[in-house]
Amino acid sequence: MQALVKPSPALRGRACNRRFVPFSSPQKLAKCKATAPSVEAPAASSSATTQNIVQVLRSRGLVQEVTSDELEKLALAQSLPVYCGFDPTADSLHLGNLLGIIVLSWFQRCGHQPVALLGGATGRVGDPSGRSSERPILSEAEIEGNVQAIGRLLGSILRRNSPPGAAEVRVLNNLDWFGGMSFLAFLRDIGKFARVGTMLAKDSVRTRMESEQGISFTEFTYQLLQGYDFVHLCKEHGVRVQIGGSDQWGNITAGTDLVRRLLGKEDGSQEAPACYGLTFPLLVDSEGRKFGKSTGGAIWLAAEKLSPYKFYQYLFSVTDADVIKFLKMLTFLDLGEISDLEAAMQQPGYMPNTAQRRLAEEVTRFVHGEEGLQQALKATEALKPGSSTQLDAATLEAVAGDAPSATLKREQVAGVTLVDVMVAVGLQPSKSQARKMIKGGGVYLNNQKVSEELVVVQEPDLIDGRLLLIAAGKKNKMLVRVE
Repeated sequence: MQALVKPSPALRGRACNRRFVPFSSPQKLAKCKATAPSVEAPAASSSATTQNIVQVLRSRGLVQEVTSDELEKLALAQSLPVYCGFDPTADSLHLGNLLGIIVLSWFQRCGHQPVALLGGATGRVGDPSGRSSERPILSEAEIEGNVQAIGRLLGSILRRNSPPGAAEVRVLNNLDWFGGMSFLAFLRDIGKFARVGTMLAKDSVRTRMESEQGISFTEFTYQLLQGYDFVHLCKEHGVRVQIGGSDQWGNITAGTDLVRRLLGKEDGSQEAPACYGLTFPLLVDSEGRKFGKSTGGAIWLAAEKLSPYKFYQYLFSVTDADVIKFLKMLTFLDLGEISDLEAAMQQPGYMPNTAQRRLAEEVTRFVHGEEGLQQALKATEALKPGSSTQLDAATLEAVAGDAPSATLKREQVAGVTLVDVMVAVGLQPSKSQARKMIKGGGVYLNNQKVSEELVVVQEPDLIDGRLLLIAAGKKNKMLVRVE
């Protein structure tokens, strides 16, 4: 049976610099073997787990479908390796991807072993699920850069939030097994066991076939690639469970079917390991819109693409109609505490946005760590009307975009009266108006109240030698960049 899942040396390809080159020798393959960010995990444990993971997920609205009720029994009896896949369509994951990370983390907290799979191979094909048109093809360099960036992000989030004594997180890359497989080997060893009728019946395929654009052969085979991921992970890493969004149901069941066909024997002399799939609902708000999109684009998880402050603010802006649902789905807060918050929202003395603040704090801490949360809180406080928060460059950069900004030459700022600077950046229409506001106690420089009408901006006033925050009144603030 092993020959069915490993291509013979004669047909094995290679993945040199992540390019598919068929019919290479094993020696050449070894020289250019692809690497992936990964961490070794302990061997699978047969000990019983601490909580019923399926019940935990159901209680928080995180279960859409399960391939078999037997998963619940098995998950209670032993520790299971479980995986979720992430294709490298960008150099960061976004808020919509967070549910997969959350569910992996729940499995880990309940005694199971999380595996995050990077789609270094499948990302070169593109998943048609939930798409009305084919994904644009990225260059080899873009895909490789995205794989590395997402691998670091996943590892950072999952490891930082791992409970003491929990199973180690593994981050793998499916290019490591697909990159060395030739097309003929794929057809012989995998395609032979796929039934075209079953593939055509998948919602993702049927929807695209009925569309004007149709579906390419490349996208049509995606479910086989993802299905074989499950086979490989089951055989080589003992993985028994795949999780994914509800739009991944067809790909997941393709995997459980391939496991049965490839790892079992037709004569019944060898049964394939029992493998399971679990999907969670897509993250949508009360009006059915995808949560994680803003007018400015995706809500990215990587701090390099979206500051913790802006990430926090997006979550803080959740409506009352959605906040309890998202507290259940996106945080690890006790359900009793969430129920208390829900009840408090109906009371006369409830302070508005208390639940939203808790949501924003918990999710920002999970994604960006305590340091990222503190940066977000500090930046939030800095922009409050009349704030006296001590500022630094990181805080000011975090709020860039949420406060008006202007750029001046250094000679227009250092050694110049604050009145002149305020007029130059348009905070006040005239010097007399600026002086009047200072006299009235309404002007703040870097959150420090200014009392002298003729105060001069000095070099030490420039935060990091290049930034100023000037407030004229409680709400009118300006970030000044100095060149």
